[in-house]
Amino acid sequence: LTRCAGPAQLVRSACASVEALFSVMSLSIGSRSARRESTMSGVMNMVDSVDYSDPKEYAVISGSYDQKSVRARIEAFFLDNVGKVATREQIIEVATDPKTGRQPENWHQRLSELRTDHGYTILSWRNRGDLRVSEYLMPTADKRDTASRRVRPTAATWRSVLETADYSCAWEQDGQYCGLRDGDLDHVGGGTVRLTPDHKQPHSLNSDVDPSLPEKWQPLCGRHQVMKKNYWDDDTGWLNVMAIVQSASEEEKRRVLDFLKSYFEEG
Repeated sequence: LTRCAGPAQLVRSACASVEALFSVMSLSIGSRSARRESTMSGVMNMVDSVDYSDPKEYAVISGSYDQKSVRARIEAFFLDNVGKVATREQIIEVATDPKTGRQPENWHQRLSELRTDHGYTILSWRNRGDLRVSEYLMPTADKRDTASRRVRPTAATWRSVLETADYSCAWEQDGQYCGLRDGDLDHVGGGTVRLTPDHKQPHSLNSDVDPSLPEKWQPLCGRHQVMKKNYWDDDTGWLNVMAIVQSASEEEKRRVLDFLKSYFEEG
């Protein structure tokens, strides 16, 4: 079974991607010195684009959200608070079933779907430095063009995928497999585990994966579905280098730091 790459493997891929990107840049910039200046200028422009002087305005739950689905309730809440910072607690509150009072365990997946499947821009601390962990911001109600409709494996394919993975989450990190099964309690992410099919290759890179080929699919728990999506930029199909490095261990972060120091200190 080919398992899903975790942070350790992706950090190595991220370093390779950075190095390859800089190599391509050198063809047009012409020299390492000019390349450094151009790269650092771009980074500084991104940092300067965030206005840290303005106090953040936080979202307000102004009423009840009675939409039928968790995703629809979260969508309505964000549309009511465009340009305002929403907290994890607020999202869980509005996503809660208005009839049963049951809090959803998969709200973070529904939030991710608003980004990837429905084209909304929803920022987090990974994208914007003035947001704290578990804070989110929809800067505009405009939607981006989204990729083609996601496909799912056939029932027979899904049964084969589950059997191959021993009916457990196939996420691998630092040589350890997640191994959570349907119905288990996720002590890290919280809630009860429900395994769902995942393209081994990101949807943004290959949206036409064959639903009848088991080797193209793997089962992931909700927490690791979200983690994998955060590792890829769905607009470009490129590795989300910053998200990978941020989720890596301290030791791996130091390896990346050493690589960047070595690269930029070269004459």
